[in-house]
Amino acid sequence: MHFKMIVVFVEDEKTDVILDAARTAGATGATVVNNARGEGMNKSKTFFGLSLDTQRDMIVFLVEEHLSRSILEEINRVGQFDEKPGTGIAFQLDVEDAVGVVQQVEKITGNVKELL
Repeated sequence: MHFKMIVVFVEDEKTDVILDAARTAGATGATVVNNARGEGMNKSKTFFGLSLDTQRDMIVFLVEEHLSRSILEEINRVGQFDEKPGTGIAFQLDVEDAVGVVQQVEKITGNVKELL
């Protein structure tokens, strides 16, 4: 089985919505890293050296490759990344190999067979 890694940077208030949407679309789990920082096209505003930007989370999903595009599109839809600039970004990367995913493989094997 082949996997993709989906990485999402999102405002922390949308993290739970993103997690729920990804799970509904077929993701079997995620890792959330709190308090990520980033900067887009416009430089971050500061006040006496303190950032005024909202807090961001980084969410990492390891998903089966046939499910990855629909999961990515659902994340984009609920996160409103294309509609509202600065709300977040998501992308996927190929995963050459993975270990520790036996239970996920067993769970999604039936779902993937239906897609093929």
